[in-house]
Amino acid sequence: MTTTAASAPARVVVHADAGVLVRAAAARLVTALVDAQAERSVASVVLTGGGIGIALLRALRGSPALDAVDWSRVDVWWGDDRFVPADSPDRNDRQAWEALLEHIPLDPSRVFPMAPFTPARAAGDIESASDSAPAEGAGNAARLASIRPAGVEEPETAAVAYAAELAARAEPGSPVPVFDVLLLGLGPETHVASIFPDSPASVATEPVAAVRDCPKPPPTRVTLTPPTLRSARQVWVVAAGEEKAEAVATALRPGADPVKWPAAGAVGREATLWLVDRAAASRLHASQAGVR
Repeated sequence: MTTTAASAPARVVVHADAGVLVRAAAARLVTALVDAQAERSVASVVLTGGGIGIALLRALRGSPALDAVDWSRVDVWWGDDRFVPADSPDRNDRQAWEALLEHIPLDPSRVFPMAPFTPARAAGDIESASDSAPAEGAGNAARLASIRPAGVEEPETAAVAYAAELAARAEPGSPVPVFDVLLLGLGPETHVASIFPDSPASVATEPVAAVRDCPKPPPTRVTLTPPTLRSARQVWVVAAGEEKAEAVATALRPGADPVKWPAAGAVGREATLWLVDRAAASRLHASQAGVR
């Protein structure tokens, strides 16, 4: 997979603290989606997991402008997910569902979770009701179960299936859609999505990749790859806390190698925003707190 679109230089926006950061990012996301719908009728967003990504979704749920978006005309994708069973609390889609998605009027046909892990059944095993039905009291978890694709045994199978979903929503001749906003968290070693430094995913050219032996648990994942991240109109990297300061400074250093420092390769076609709090920006030079 290749991309020929020009990328936008990074712009850093610094907020006072993590709370202000997620509220401001939520407001910014509402505006971006409303603008996209005004221009193209529909909008698309790629979600991220992690503490800051889920906090952003909770802030969005509480935003007074939430209903300005026609959520029935928003395509919802994920940048990566943990390849674990559907009922695992580690699933990014489950966390996003609980934080925001179950509370807004989405069109289920426009929500695209990645397939979870389902272990192979031994010969003669009989599926029980508890295996397939949501637990009593699960509430809207049943809606997520109805949207999520069937589980598979291998992350490579999940990656191929997600690539097919992307291609089905893309313009003819393109392997992936042009996302309006792609959200990313940031790991302390500069990983984004599940693209880790010097990993096979960091040099992958297919739209979606399986990740094994990930240095951060859980070790098996499915992720969009660098070319797919760069297909977005806007890429937003959101980071908070002193523990992310070195990663922010390293990834924004001119000439940073995106294989060694994956966040350096997270750039959008029209805009690349680094939305950070003061602690995460604390190791930036004054010249970096602006357009790179």
